[in-house]
Amino acid sequence: MITGQTPILILKEGTERQQGKNAQKNNIEAAKAIADAVRTTLGPKGMDKMLVDSIGDIVITNDGATILKEMDIDHPTAKMLVEASKSQDTAVGDGTTTVVVLAGELLKQAESLLEQGVHSTVIASGYHLAVTEAKKQLDSLAIKADDEETLKRIAITALSGKNTSVAPEFLADLVIKAVNAVAEERDGKVIVDTANIKVDKKNGGSATDTQFISGLIIDKEKVHSKMPSVVKNAKIALINSALEIKKTEIEAKVQINDPSKIQEFLDQETDTFKEMVEKVKKSGANVLLCQKGIDDTAQYYLAKEGIYAVRRVKQSDMEKLAKATGAKIVTDLDDLTPDSLGTAEKVEERKIGDDRMTFITGAKNPKAVSILIRGGTEHVVDEIERALHDAIRVVAITKEDGKYLPGGGAIEAELSMKIRDYANSVGGREQLAIEAFAKALEIIPRTLAENAGMDPINTLIKLKAEHEKSNKNYGINLNENKIDDMVKLGVFDTYRVKQHALESAVEVASMILRIDDVIASKKSAPSNNQQPQGGMGGMGGGMPPY
Repeated sequence: MITGQTPILILKEGTERQQGKNAQKNNIEAAKAIADAVRTTLGPKGMDKMLVDSIGDIVITNDGATILKEMDIDHPTAKMLVEASKSQDTAVGDGTTTVVVLAGELLKQAESLLEQGVHSTVIASGYHLAVTEAKKQLDSLAIKADDEETLKRIAITALSGKNTSVAPEFLADLVIKAVNAVAEERDGKVIVDTANIKVDKKNGGSATDTQFISGLIIDKEKVHSKMPSVVKNAKIALINSALEIKKTEIEAKVQINDPSKIQEFLDQETDTFKEMVEKVKKSGANVLLCQKGIDDTAQYYLAKEGIYAVRRVKQSDMEKLAKATGAKIVTDLDDLTPDSLGTAEKVEERKIGDDRMTFITGAKNPKAVSILIRGGTEHVVDEIERALHDAIRVVAITKEDGKYLPGGGAIEAELSMKIRDYANSVGGREQLAIEAFAKALEIIPRTLAENAGMDPINTLIKLKAEHEKSNKNYGINLNENKIDDMVKLGVFDTYRVKQHALESAVEVASMILRIDDVIASKKSAPSNNQQPQGGMGGMGGGMPPY
């Protein structure tokens, strides 16, 4: 700028800007902090996190996606890792911690290359070459999954990292039953829609009281005490309109001058409800599930006719019921015909804990099933639910893919060795980045060993020695603290989970590496009645040190 000239202001006053190496360093540090926060939860011997929100609600878990979702993270780069974890959870249901830990380690390895003068775009390019090679190697290392026992071992591996050590085999059997029940074959391929597996939870009992229901559970009771508690050979009507008298959209008044007309008016209202119930009865239905409300008078007449009725059923449950029972969801009672009814062997009300629930079993097409989780406390039940979510997803995608991988860090150790060999064939500066990728992969077996109380350096040395001898299925036996054959032990990882985790980690790491300028607008001050809230675990409170 020439002396005496007025400076040109492009950004608003209060905007903070960080450029070049400072911006890169700051972003890498934020990502490493997030990775370190969840690293101790990795594997079956991982520790749990207790997360307390601003109103005192507690979540106890070691599920990576849940931890990051519950933490009040404010740093923009850290949020990118949270998004990668969410993407992993949405796409494949497991491996959320692996993605974050691996991305953090890739950035840590990139940091030393940046200090040596390697450009960030070269590092990102090398990482992409490495992950492409890694995916090719995964295909060659995959083992065919062709029996129920393999699926059970995959379920147990997914459950082992959560607080389900009390009954992993029992819960794994329930998962296999549920997945097999909803699996369908289309065009020669197996398709498993896990949305058809409904998971409900109730406090009380123990984890071994969890049960598989070949049908659906509705977390609602019958609307009238005089209705039957059990209906066999149920003919089910699904209605998404209210059994109530509609109110006018415009403001209206009914004026009655003659007192004798009051009873006539009330009788007319009652006749309307009688007519509604008569339409249900005429269709042949003995069970009515309504998405909206049912008036008290209508409830009385339904009970009088011996019809079991439930109101305010969720739309998602209505859709599952339609699929399971063969019923059609009707919007108008006039359209309710015998053809629109679904069938089930039994509909009954059962008391579970302090609540009453409706069980619909023996449906003609049980392509929608339920699992009812039980546990001593709310926190136990919630963690079992998260564990079953992961297990159901990994078993489903293994059934679809028909292949799996050895677990216990075996895949990462083998890939690390193969990628190092591949790096020598590439040459140039990308070779350094590919070698850094190979080294970053070792963070998974290293962390598994650390979390189990083993010596991470000695464990890695022994693991590498076995893989040098072409023992590609050897990983860490965390129960006996030694290196062992993971296939013989039955410790299996899911092929698609591992593939997606590698891709996501490289994508988010590359994106963060390519940022060399951070422009942060000034945050608006909170209003008088809105107090700023602090974050959890030191992750909130602005974008330090931007």
